[in-house]
Amino acid sequence: MKAIQFREPGGPEVLQYDEVPAPAIGPGEVLVRVHAAGINPPDWYLREGMKVMPAEMRPKLEYPLIPGTDMSGVVEGVAPDVKGFAVGDEVFGMLRFPGFDGRTYAEYVAAPASDLAHKPTGVDHVEAAGAPMAALTAWQYLIDLGHDVPSPFTGRVHRPVPLGPGMTVLVNGAAGGVGHFAVQLAKWKGAHVIAVASGRHEQFLRKLGADEFIDYTRTRAEDVVRDVDLVIDTVGGPDSSRLLSVLKRGGTMLPVFFAQYDPEETAGRDITVSNIQVRSDGFQLAEIGRLLHEGTLQVGVDSTYPLPEAHSAHRRAAQGHIQGKIVLTVAP
Repeated sequence: MKAIQFREPGGPEVLQYDEVPAPAIGPGEVLVRVHAAGINPPDWYLREGMKVMPAEMRPKLEYPLIPGTDMSGVVEGVAPDVKGFAVGDEVFGMLRFPGFDGRTYAEYVAAPASDLAHKPTGVDHVEAAGAPMAALTAWQYLIDLGHDVPSPFTGRVHRPVPLGPGMTVLVNGAAGGVGHFAVQLAKWKGAHVIAVASGRHEQFLRKLGADEFIDYTRTRAEDVVRDVDLVIDTVGGPDSSRLLSVLKRGGTMLPVFFAQYDPEETAGRDITVSNIQVRSDGFQLAEIGRLLHEGTLQVGVDSTYPLPEAHSAHRRAAQGHIQGKIVLTVAP
């Protein structure tokens, strides 16, 4: 079969379209003919050799590696112990995460059945492949963590804040993968949603349910917003603490990307700072699939690239300002 792999860390140019052995399935697995594969930040972190992590935390990587965690496709084989899936079923999932063995940038993948859900009708493979990691991240931050594993970043188990009418949620980086799902999930729960993104994304985010929109290129959210119950910050970075001022006393800050906050400041204002490392969960993905089927959730697709052009897709990702998700198309 054909797949994208790389033999050393580096830029997008290290991604090669190669002939590789087709995977064999083991207990608890199904063989999936991949129709589309979603692109996520961990894919390019892996390609770069996990430089985003402190040196002492970086895993030892063995090359060559096939990147990718998210995919949508059709079941072509089922292990004898697998229940609930059959040959011909359309499925989607985030495979083996956290970890580096999803291997979804390929024509076929051996997928743990527990990481899969049936693809919702009315959603095509491209949209389905764009959903898993981003939607599960937003879900596990905001709705249900679904496990009791402490975050490797804090050593504590995250507890989602119950959302509902009367609450205000600000989503920073609202147009990106996690952000656009966070907007929709908060709105689904009845919260008042403030979306922060560049101006070109305003209509996209309002269609997804944003009640207010702030164009960060013109206005700083911390200058115009106060008394928010919860901030989900998908941008992070060195100046992320500026958004603490928009929270009311006792509010919650949810950094998706690496960020640092003054513990004295957060303690003094009784602000909870919590984060997660998203984990594969087929049951949660089935719940997300139900919302996709109903039209409650929608997948924004920024762009698509054929599998052999994965390097171009990674270059697009490096440009930033993505509206939704970038997806690789694998099979017709």
